[in-house]
Amino acid sequence: MKALLYIGVCLLLAFRLSAEGDRYDEILNLHGQWKFMIGDDLQRAEREFDDGDWESIKVPSTWENQGFPGYDGYAWYRRQVSMPPSHKGAAHVLFMGYIDDVDEVYFNGVKIGHKGAFPPRFSTAYKNERRYPLPSELINYNAPNTIAVRVYDAQLDGGIIHGPVGIYIRYRELPPDVDLEGYWKFKTGDDLAWRLSGHNDDDWQSITVPGFWEDQIRGNYDGFGWYRKQFQAPPSEQNKRYVLMLGKVDDLDEVYINGKLVGKTGEMHPNYSQMQVGWQHRQERYYYLNAGDIIPGRVNTIAVRVYDAMGGGGIYAGPVGLVELKRFVTHWRKKSR
Repeated sequence: MKALLYIGVCLLLAFRLSAEGDRYDEILNLHGQWKFMIGDDLQRAEREFDDGDWESIKVPSTWENQGFPGYDGYAWYRRQVSMPPSHKGAAHVLFMGYIDDVDEVYFNGVKIGHKGAFPPRFSTAYKNERRYPLPSELINYNAPNTIAVRVYDAQLDGGIIHGPVGIYIRYRELPPDVDLEGYWKFKTGDDLAWRLSGHNDDDWQSITVPGFWEDQIRGNYDGFGWYRKQFQAPPSEQNKRYVLMLGKVDDLDEVYINGKLVGKTGEMHPNYSQMQVGWQHRQERYYYLNAGDIIPGRVNTIAVRVYDAMGGGGIYAGPVGLVELKRFVTHWRKKSR
């Protein structure tokens, strides 16, 4: 009995280590006064926008408690930050706490993430913590950077209401050679032509990966959805092999790179009633690619077909990226010891 208990505890610890392998260290605490103004104007996202006549309010806190009682609708927050040059090259993540109801976050005028859906297809995301990766190419270490947050509140409390707000460095157990987290193109429905590299996805919406698609589109959608993303493969010898880490997917998935099927979990069927869905949403996806699946030094296209039976759907947990096979094997050998 004790032996079984010991094995159970070890398995639980292993799961926690796997699920919590990343570490986040705060380098800039952004609690305190932010510029704030009600109303909506997308020019407010721009880095050089003049917010000199805006109000100042405390973050995190509801705006109702700071002079705007009963206000529902759009509002914007802005703040300038200086990034420590000593952390140049690190993986930065912007924590924005919990926002009621919907948000879009811009860094130096570029949208880096959103949760929920704005009117007219409104969908709240007030229960979701906001963590948005900061692309290294957007960060200025020689001048102030501007964070702008667009918020929509439908009723009751509104704004950046609670939780950690700051910039953190993310330390990964296994940093990818090609990081695929961030914005992907996304469309509901199902069409196998969407796997092809040349398919035009300009009219698809953009959602962040990882994250449940319900947190970023309207309603509790169940059924098929497709993700697409283009990425630049590093120049290397032609026969280098990679492992695609696709995190966790709810429920079933098929993965195509440059139109070729490279991995899947579960079996897709045209008839929904024939779908066998159960354990798959808990399974971490590691797809071992063949030499030649990735074209070195070129733009490649990855397309992921997903079927969700109920509840949350999509590529909902990381890590998501490409790791060279030798590094991947070495990492897991060390963990197994």
